[in-house]
Amino acid sequence: MERSDAELIEGCRRGEEAAWEALVARYQRLIYAIPRRAGLDEDRSSEVFQEVFATLLESLANISQPDRLQAWLVTTAKRKAWRLIRRESSTRSYVRDEETEDAEMYNVADAALLPDEAMRQLEEQHLVRASLGELDERCQRLLTILFYSPDPVPYSEIAARLGTSEGSIGPTRARCLRKLQAILQQKGM
Repeated sequence: MERSDAELIEGCRRGEEAAWEALVARYQRLIYAIPRRAGLDEDRSSEVFQEVFATLLESLANISQPDRLQAWLVTTAKRKAWRLIRRESSTRSYVRDEETEDAEMYNVADAALLPDEAMRQLEEQHLVRASLGELDERCQRLLTILFYSPDPVPYSEIAARLGTSEGSIGPTRARCLRKLQAILQQKGM
């Protein structure tokens, strides 16, 4: 029977080498995949992998929710990968590719969201749109014009569309955003 994360963490706290090996084996592919998906090469991904598990080893005594270990590992791996990317991008200089003399080569990370991030973003967008629908019509119209228009809309045009003065748009926007925030808080966001 496979041991749970909580049992493995307890085993690690007692110094059981087999428990540590089982934890690493359980999560190694997931943790290695995160920096690779972020655009890091094998060496940098291995560096992130090692840092994540070193951090886990140092943090074993402080993990209060062993059943949330996977989420903790994923979050830690993402943060370490992005720190490494930021650190490298701030010191990286552009290099000319010798084969294509005038073409500059950039090491650009995959900008696509990881699946869990994309799902969370879609859920948040849906929640915001549903909450916007709970506002009164004036707030719905104002916030839709302000935040869902592809290009910024001048206040004069917004005032004309809503049949109000330009000076009332800012205070009305603030009230509408407070109402939207209250609805979102009620929904746990």
